[in-house]
Amino acid sequence: MNTDEAKRVLETALLCAREPMTIHGMKKLFAEVDANGRQLNAGVGSDTIKILLEELRQDWQGRGIEIVSLASGWRFQSRPEMKPYLDRLSPEKPPKYSRATLETLAIIAYRQPVTRGDIEEIRGVAVNSQTIKLLEDRGWIDVVGHREVVGRPALLGTTKGFLDDLGLASLSQLPPLQAVSEGPDSRSIEALEAALNENFDRTDAAASADDIPIFDRETAAAAGPDQHNKDTNDESN
Repeated sequence: MNTDEAKRVLETALLCAREPMTIHGMKKLFAEVDANGRQLNAGVGSDTIKILLEELRQDWQGRGIEIVSLASGWRFQSRPEMKPYLDRLSPEKPPKYSRATLETLAIIAYRQPVTRGDIEEIRGVAVNSQTIKLLEDRGWIDVVGHREVVGRPALLGTTKGFLDDLGLASLSQLPPLQAVSEGPDSRSIEALEAALNENFDRTDAAASADDIPIFDRETAAAAGPDQHNKDTNDESN
């Protein structure tokens, strides 16, 4: 198989795939097997596939979609300048998230792994179970372990799906924070929330309209700093 044919195979697979494809998954495209499932040849190696992906990335320069590398693999997605047009195809507004949800996700993203108690200490209020469940159901957070203390509380961390929805390959690509205090400092919460909101606004523009339900900046801003002291019944919006 020559280079052009291999690139067409990769291009077709990526365009038709419903989820990001890993390098390992792409290697299966080129592995020939016999009737018993035994591999007949070495196929195409990982390094070659990476080179072909970079060539494809160049081939798609100047078009409305691009190839990107995410935490769980590679995919095609629309370019930022296409978003205003794609929004016309899907006029429904994305889900809105409460300030409590924003803050909880921000703390988990930047301080992970954290327990529910850690989040409560930083926010200064109890964490509503529905807030955690909402983030788990959305596929953004998961239990990654347990702290070896009395009760073995669950440690929460973000998922590859969270990074994929942000258009990121790793947590190191999250916007850096200047400083985050150890205690329930509202200024630190504001910094966490602002950085996460900024990142969602930026990366949402790189996907099609129905790819990513994004946080609503106006909803979070309207809540105001006093929301930190409200009863947890307000957190289940």
